[in-house]
Amino acid sequence: MGSYLFYGLLWFCGLLPLRILYVFSDFNYFIIYYILRYRRKVVRRNLERSFPKKSLAEIVRIEKRFYRHLCDLFVEMYRMWHMSEEEIRQRCVFTNPEVIRHYFDQGKSVIGVLGHYGNWEWMSSFSLWMPEDIDFFTLYKPLHNRMTDRWMIRLRSRFKAQPIPKNDILRKVVASRREGRLFLAGFIGDQTPNKANLHFWTTFLNQDTPVLIGTEKIARKFGLPVISLRMRKVKRGFYEVDFVDICAEPEKLPPGELTIRHTRLLEQYIREVPELWLWSHRRWKHVRQQQTSEQQEIEKTDN
Repeated sequence: MGSYLFYGLLWFCGLLPLRILYVFSDFNYFIIYYILRYRRKVVRRNLERSFPKKSLAEIVRIEKRFYRHLCDLFVEMYRMWHMSEEEIRQRCVFTNPEVIRHYFDQGKSVIGVLGHYGNWEWMSSFSLWMPEDIDFFTLYKPLHNRMTDRWMIRLRSRFKAQPIPKNDILRKVVASRREGRLFLAGFIGDQTPNKANLHFWTTFLNQDTPVLIGTEKIARKFGLPVISLRMRKVKRGFYEVDFVDICAEPEKLPPGELTIRHTRLLEQYIREVPELWLWSHRRWKHVRQQQTSEQQEIEKTDN
């Protein structure tokens, strides 16, 4: 009963215009940062390890900006419940959709890689910028709380995107190709692998980091072009997204190269405007014990 009341309250709050919701965001920032100190140790440790040359004052400045952005994300997310198509198109602008349309015109589906950067939930509105006969799949990890999971699925499909559980994407790709339907599949490139998937490691933000290679495996298997989605925060409540070509023919790259490329691009975006990344995420909870056989094979191929 409590969950229904909570989500009902969020739904109701979403009726308010963003200029009012940002007042709540400012208040939440004070509570979360100064009183609850939500994951302050995690954020500080992540920032200090990622930017060892920055002074404490610089780290704290990024930290505070991150928490302000995080609080904005919360209100922007549940405002999305009641946004019209016109409003979301004004607030989340895709500046160069022709990069993807170029591949669609060639009869090719596309993989888009993004991170927990900017407002990744609003990126699901890209369906409004695509031809109606093109599917837009957004991969997600199902949540343990069923009600929360259903709530997020409904939110993410608000503008005709199709949320797909990450373990079902391969079947979805095969089915779409069999039916002759083109698609854009959005992969989150900074998810933390579980212990069973620590197959590929690279350096990311000055730290030894495991990276999921499912994006690369699917792209190479089906010959799908891969692009990166770069989001910029123009001002409060307004974002722009650029598409950056990574590789048109990933099957021709050495193993591991595609994964390194999209990881480096995300790292570049974070270094330029660090407060827009999700620093409260426990990205580095695994320690590399030894080189995996798959990693050894990749490095042997590269050499």
